[in-house]
Amino acid sequence: MDETVEKGAVDGSARGSTSISYREDEHTDHSERDHDDDDERSLPLRELYPYIRCALCNGFFIDATTITECLHTFCKSCIVKHFFYSNRCPNCAIVVHQTQSLYNIRPDRQLQDIVFKMVPYLEEDERSRICEFYKNRGLEVPKPVAVTAPAIGTVKLPPRQRRDMLLPSVFTIPSELDMSLMLEFLGAEEGIANYKPLERKYVRVSGEATIHHVEVFIRRKMELSPNYKVDVVCGEHLLEHCQSLREVCNTLGKHALQDGMLVLHFGLVLPAQ
Repeated sequence: MDETVEKGAVDGSARGSTSISYREDEHTDHSERDHDDDDERSLPLRELYPYIRCALCNGFFIDATTITECLHTFCKSCIVKHFFYSNRCPNCAIVVHQTQSLYNIRPDRQLQDIVFKMVPYLEEDERSRICEFYKNRGLEVPKPVAVTAPAIGTVKLPPRQRRDMLLPSVFTIPSELDMSLMLEFLGAEEGIANYKPLERKYVRVSGEATIHHVEVFIRRKMELSPNYKVDVVCGEHLLEHCQSLREVCNTLGKHALQDGMLVLHFGLVLPAQ
């Protein structure tokens, strides 16, 4: 029985293609194999593909990462790239997070260990590709990878030059977070019912977020009781829950902006005594 599996290359990542073959010796002692079947059942690897392959790249999981909302798993690089243009799960289309989908993913190290144990040489090949990825870009290979693959050399750069190369990628703001907010608390000087202004009033969000999402954010940060009503105002306009931030910005124009930020004032309506 011959079986070959190929894992496609992903542009800009440390992963290339992997080719793996499985063969069964034609001269295997069938009586011995039948005896083993009584204790352990063998399964073709292809029957396990739905559980160990990524639905986005159709390759074996690398850095298996699970969405906490629906528990679907993908390669980390695949799902991160997917969230650049969509906030929905590729499998079930559930909204993972309205503005910060990356908050709702977690590494699945146990599943990744299973995949590496099931697919021979996959882990070694992946480590080699990671080392080659860093080497080609003149970066220092991460220590855990360098220890497991000492044969592959690294190009060391001065600390300042290495830091200059890394900082742009670390602090790049995702393209979907295209709106800057400044949330001002009405009555902040004296406070309202022991509620104080937000410690961090500057927020970076998606323009597709609505006033309802802003209200939910305020409620969570201030730990408000459900009995309190939150009114959000822009200029002299009381905003509706269904309005998106981009719609507010386009409707009110420059009068709603201050130093490029959309300024929203919010107040609390206390419950009747």
